[in-house]
Amino acid sequence: MQHFPARLIKSLSTSTSLPCTTTTLQELASAHPKGVARVVLKKGKTQLFKDGSPMVYSGAVDRIIGRPPPRTGDVVLVADGAEKPIGWGMYNSASMFCVRLMQLDEEAIRDCSCALNMEKLLETRINEAIELRKSLGLPSASTNAFRLVNSEGDRLSGLIIDIIGDVAVIASSAAWVEKYKAEIEACVGRINEINHFNWRPSVEILKEEGLDVSNLKEMDPSICPQRTKVMENGIFYAISLEGQKTGFYADQRENRKFISTISDNQKVLDICCYSGGFALNAARGGAVNVTGVDSSLGAIELAKENIALNNMDPGIISFVKEDASEFMKGALSRNESFDIVILDPPKLAPRKKVLQNASGMYRNLNSLAMQLTRKGGLLMTCSCSGAMTQSGTFLRILQSAASAAGRKITVLRDAGAACDHTIDPSYPEGKYLSNILLRVL
Repeated sequence: MQHFPARLIKSLSTSTSLPCTTTTLQELASAHPKGVARVVLKKGKTQLFKDGSPMVYSGAVDRIIGRPPPRTGDVVLVADGAEKPIGWGMYNSASMFCVRLMQLDEEAIRDCSCALNMEKLLETRINEAIELRKSLGLPSASTNAFRLVNSEGDRLSGLIIDIIGDVAVIASSAAWVEKYKAEIEACVGRINEINHFNWRPSVEILKEEGLDVSNLKEMDPSICPQRTKVMENGIFYAISLEGQKTGFYADQRENRKFISTISDNQKVLDICCYSGGFALNAARGGAVNVTGVDSSLGAIELAKENIALNNMDPGIISFVKEDASEFMKGALSRNESFDIVILDPPKLAPRKKVLQNASGMYRNLNSLAMQLTRKGGLLMTCSCSGAMTQSGTFLRILQSAASAAGRKITVLRDAGAACDHTIDPSYPEGKYLSNILLRVL
């Protein structure tokens, strides 16, 4: 697949923009034909949002001015205590996030074509996301699976778009995304390589957004295939579009490639391997023996299919369906050890309130993995739990795991998600993936 040429991204806007003869967001709102309600912040709460935090939580709101009051999905102004607008965003009457800020006042002044106009803003932000990925070399002749829009990181809070070959997988976690489905598809559909859309609504989050989730649009198998094939760093993958998350963990792309550079002549174990990404890269990198383990039969079937897709020797790489802890305990009882162990468990701490219990699970899994790593060998251990990564305690848990295992560890590499998984520093909650390479003694 080639890069998206700029000529393929056609003009998307069909709505009428406000005239750009005014100079402030206040004046633009006054000129708006439908009128715009105002969400006024409490004293002392303004600076956080002026600095760029996109999520205006309900506790920061003093009052709402507007008759009739705004409804979920409406454009609203966000104003300081003196009722001076600081920006605009999408309103939600039911969510703990009262407004998702989309554009600050000074930005609206610089580019008033997008001011108070969600259709035009979507066009602009998605085109900017396309251009950014092009500058990062995505897609390329060797990779056609990547993240196109990363929610707050691309300033479209609640919207994730992954490109999986010729399928755009769209994950929604905000009410406004559900309202603007047609506009989002129109924007992404202008990319010639995209032939299908697969909507993956985050049902539990959307319930908290106050939506009736009984009629949410999901994948229509008559329109979108349930299976597809992609390539990442020259390795082919069979993808189930009904699988976990958006179907493919593109966030680990750069970490998988790194594994391929250190696996020559090594014995490698990939725990919680899903469809075999790390294992396949280890085999491609010259490993003499690779074992992948996952508790999901569907994942193991995909992984085995990927061996054949890449013409790899099944005598060198194999996959086993078994619980991660049980497999590692069994391997220890057989006195097995590995030069490189990769541990990439599912999200064990989806919320902060379960972080303590999850910490124990991370500690136990990593202790077993360290015991399976030969002295002087390497352990690449991961957490995709935002609550864990943001807590700053993952390294302490790893040290505790090392003590329990009677081993000594040294950090060699501390990484996160691939570069297309953009992060807004004013919203650090967007950082979720930890990938740490340890030397185990």
